[in-house]
Amino acid sequence: MPAADSIAIDTLILPADAAGITQAAATFARGGLVAFPTETVYGLGADAANAAAIARLYQAKGRPAFNPLIAHVADLAAARRIGRFDATAERLAAAFWPGPLTLVVPQAPGCPVADLATAGLDTVAIRVPLHPTAQALIAAFGGAVVAPSANVSGHVSPTTAAHVAADLSGRIDLILDGGPVEVGVESTIVGCFDAPTLLRPGGVPSEAIEAVLGRSLARPAAPEAQDAEQPLAPGMLASHYAPRASVRLDATEVAPGEALLAFGPLTLPGASEATAILNLSPTGDPAEAATHLFGYLRSLDGSGARSIAVMPIPSDGLGEAINDRLRRAAAPR
Repeated sequence: MPAADSIAIDTLILPADAAGITQAAATFARGGLVAFPTETVYGLGADAANAAAIARLYQAKGRPAFNPLIAHVADLAAARRIGRFDATAERLAAAFWPGPLTLVVPQAPGCPVADLATAGLDTVAIRVPLHPTAQALIAAFGGAVVAPSANVSGHVSPTTAAHVAADLSGRIDLILDGGPVEVGVESTIVGCFDAPTLLRPGGVPSEAIEAVLGRSLARPAAPEAQDAEQPLAPGMLASHYAPRASVRLDATEVAPGEALLAFGPLTLPGASEATAILNLSPTGDPAEAATHLFGYLRSLDGSGARSIAVMPIPSDGLGEAINDRLRRAAAPR
């Protein structure tokens, strides 16, 4: 596959049926790149053991090679072949897999995941996805698949096949169209270290994880204080999930020329003069807001506004993950 800035290749878009899944699995086997739906967002997949394919994936995304990738596997048995599971990891896997939870664990002896995918760390990030297309594709391929979000690195994550095509058409081999995703934010990432650590909020609320563990999760440093040269897990760069327009959080008014990303009732002064308005959830439902987050950011970014004002969003439940993504979208870059 050529570089992102070289001559474009033909990107096929196929329905996520049996024939499409068979072709996608064959594409992985020959070192190609396939975008496919998971329950969280669309992922850009490559054979986790094929360093050359992973290099092409980084190239297609423009993704920093120091940002590790998540290995998606069929089940816990497959996960144990690439990572070492202590009692904490086993408990969380039993409670939340398949589903939107990624566990960062020590690599197993002979771990087949390419070093390029782990960014030189001695740990590996693993997830068993719930989406039927993802499950069928991984089973058909027969190995682990690394799959960051299927978008240009740092841009808004994709929740439909059309979002993928807008960013990556001409850069990747195949897009499996499985319709809109359900969760709308990426997986929660927990580091199974001496103290279980919430590395990234996501599709499984931290409260649910803490209830299973019977203890509080440790938290890493704030995004702006994290190591920009070697994050512990995917999605931990301070500037990430970013539209081209600037993002202004916790807005109490809408400035002239701004677009508005709303949440709940529209009561902000200046809202009637916004260049564009999209409401994540008119009723203030964080789950509904999560499904709309990335798509609405993309739409407002495409409106031509130079800035997007974002109404305050409570941090309960999925609101924690939504605010995490918004802080990263608003970070200096």
